[in-house]
Amino acid sequence: MISRLSILMAAVGVMAAGPAEVTGQARVVDGDTFIVGAERVRLWGVDAPEGRQVCQDAQARTYACGDVAGDQLVRLIGGRAVRCEITDRDPYGRAVARCRAGSTDLGEALVRAGWAVDFRQFSRGAYARVEAEARQARRGLWAGRFETPSSWRADARQVQPAPAGPPTSGCVIKGNINAKERRIFHVPGQQDYAATRIDTARGERWFCSAAEALAAGWTAAAR
Repeated sequence: MISRLSILMAAVGVMAAGPAEVTGQARVVDGDTFIVGAERVRLWGVDAPEGRQVCQDAQARTYACGDVAGDQLVRLIGGRAVRCEITDRDPYGRAVARCRAGSTDLGEALVRAGWAVDFRQFSRGAYARVEAEARQARRGLWAGRFETPSSWRADARQVQPAPAGPPTSGCVIKGNINAKERRIFHVPGQQDYAATRIDTARGERWFCSAAEALAAGWTAAAR
């Protein structure tokens, strides 16, 4: 006979492992990340430009390639529900998954369109052939010049200045302006609070209360 303890332990094990699949409407965060319900999903095997990353087009003009990659992911999803098979969790707790919208493999489609690269460190070259095709055809990022997203992140970490503390004791709410110029405030304890840096030269600021931030026209962070 199976004991109640065995049943309980099995149930706990399932909850700890988390769902193997997540399905639903997606809210795009950037070129390789979106949110489905309560799950933050990072596309397996691909790496797209970061939100604040800039690249050069065929005429050597700079453009916000991170934003363009995000827009491309929105177009590929096309308002359809996504179905994701979760393969792992990254250090930030995101579900790493292979995802489809209808019959479209979103990771493969991004690489094929030239708006993401094969993330060989994790994919073991799963999208290398598709990337080579995009590069030869000079699609997307390959039409101009760009730094690989992983290199861009490494460079950004090296030059990241030490965070400035709040100008007034107790005023610890961070008013951040994101890559799309949205004004969002983060309170201590929220997921992105520690990683958020305040640059007053860009118009970012500190608040003493959520009410003060709302009155100034800032929106509360979703997480």
